[in-house]
Amino acid sequence: MSDTPVIGVLALQGDVREHLIALASADAQARPVRRPEELAEVDGLVIPGGESTTMSKLAVLFGMMEPLRERVRAGMPVYGTCAGMILLAEKILDPRSGQETVGGIDMIVRRNAFGRQNESFEAAVEVDGIDGGPVEGVFIRAPWVESVGAEAEVIAEHGGHIVAVRQRNVLATSFHPELTGDHRVHALFVEMVRAVK
Repeated sequence: MSDTPVIGVLALQGDVREHLIALASADAQARPVRRPEELAEVDGLVIPGGESTTMSKLAVLFGMMEPLRERVRAGMPVYGTCAGMILLAEKILDPRSGQETVGGIDMIVRRNAFGRQNESFEAAVEVDGIDGGPVEGVFIRAPWVESVGAEAEVIAEHGGHIVAVRQRNVLATSFHPELTGDHRVHALFVEMVRAVK
């Protein structure tokens, strides 16, 4: 089917397989992306959760950082979860040494804001633009958004903190919807990709 978008999952580190499954269930053709030539073949990209500092360094090492920035600036839809949200921020409040971002959303994020690994939790999150009730969000060493610029749209909050943001073709969540059976956030992203394909 020609309107089936090809969506990559940045496969440098993190929960790649779960995103591939979620995207496929949301009617996308999903594939891992590790190299610039693979990035050039996709209509959209998911940056998964993982360790944001490691992912940043690997992206530089694999020659992916500049091609990613160029594609995002050119309007390619991108969705980042957890560490992916950090990589899509214009600014990190407490960056590790040498940590770079791809950018794409005018926001400032705080790493590990919800606490350490053993303070991980699940919560029902109301997300603007997603029908059918709250999304089950899995928060694992999750960031939150300290502030957003004028062009960024806050689409979800939890506990008084911003946990989901959209700016044009770029979407980011603090939580991991790919770890639940609910693929509505991925379906929203697939529609975003389809709209610009």
